[in-house]
Amino acid sequence: MSSKDGLYYKIALSMIPGIGPVLARRLVSFTGSVEGVFREGRARLLKIPNVGEQVVAALGDRRVFERVDKELAFIERYGIRPCFYLDTDYPGRLRTCEDAPVMLYIKGNIDFEQQKVISIVGTRRATDKGLDLCRELVEELSYTGEKVLIVSGLAYGIDICAHKAALKNGLPTVAVLGHGLDTIYPSVHREVAAEIVDTGALVSEFSSQTAFVRGNFISRNRIIAGLGDATVVVESGEKGGALITADIADSYNREVFAFPGRVDDPRSKGCNQLIKNSKASLIEDAGDLGYVMGWEITRQKKMAVQRRLFDELEGLQKRITDLLQEHGELTIDDIGFHCQSPISKVSPLLLDLEFRGIVRCLPGNQYKLSSI
Repeated sequence: MSSKDGLYYKIALSMIPGIGPVLARRLVSFTGSVEGVFREGRARLLKIPNVGEQVVAALGDRRVFERVDKELAFIERYGIRPCFYLDTDYPGRLRTCEDAPVMLYIKGNIDFEQQKVISIVGTRRATDKGLDLCRELVEELSYTGEKVLIVSGLAYGIDICAHKAALKNGLPTVAVLGHGLDTIYPSVHREVAAEIVDTGALVSEFSSQTAFVRGNFISRNRIIAGLGDATVVVESGEKGGALITADIADSYNREVFAFPGRVDDPRSKGCNQLIKNSKASLIEDAGDLGYVMGWEITRQKKMAVQRRLFDELEGLQKRITDLLQEHGELTIDDIGFHCQSPISKVSPLLLDLEFRGIVRCLPGNQYKLSSI
């Protein structure tokens, strides 16, 4: 061991089998320090509630310290920041949660103490409507005056949509992982993860080479809930990680919000149930969230950008955007009909509008104005 003894013992404590976050805190409190946990005599350790022979034996298992040596080498090589629950840079919001991890591994440089932090979760099999709601929510949150930190879990569906929307709108974002920082799952989100590190962070309570276990992904939901001032559920079925996160956020006395959906839509049942059981406030946009949280959210910036882009349009393109503004969504055939123009003329104009971020193409050749 070296001058890094303190960190050595902090990592070791987080790796001991049978010692969870609550018991780890109890051990440190009883012995007076992290190092004291490993130096305390067997008889005194056994006086601590929930400490038995197995825990005492595990504290002396040299194999744990071999893992610590490997982890220290890993975090030094890849620029990982280890953060213990007693360290001053441990996220303040998370510190107040009694079951929060004793150790976090952080890749990136993020200020967790920003004034506004929102966790966004939802189903992995999101609908187009759900993805639109997520994008629009994040965009509107960017108009609060201060930068909002967006937290999610890098999973398919709503999670990755929230991260991408944050990056697009210049907001920092944190991805909480259910595995060590030596890998990215799902691997198709590796590029997004790299972008996140540039302005936000990847966070995990798991050391490198941790086996993929379903329970770890459930466990990370408490970090997502604990890091935020509030949790927003965009879409969710009757069961799933999003509802677990919402329940945990509620238990932490954090605000929970949910977008309502059709009663016959299986991917809205979870949200509707949260609202019905008064576990979540119903929201339709960021304005509703801002009202409950006491945040000022203005759409002036968005409107100014839209006006500037629309003012640049003329002729048939102006007619197309006017139609979409009036009808909401139209097929390319409907647009051609209303404009009295052939599809061959309308199609390249729509493609240009799409490249400029003014319209979006939906499944079934439907088009709508983008959330700019």
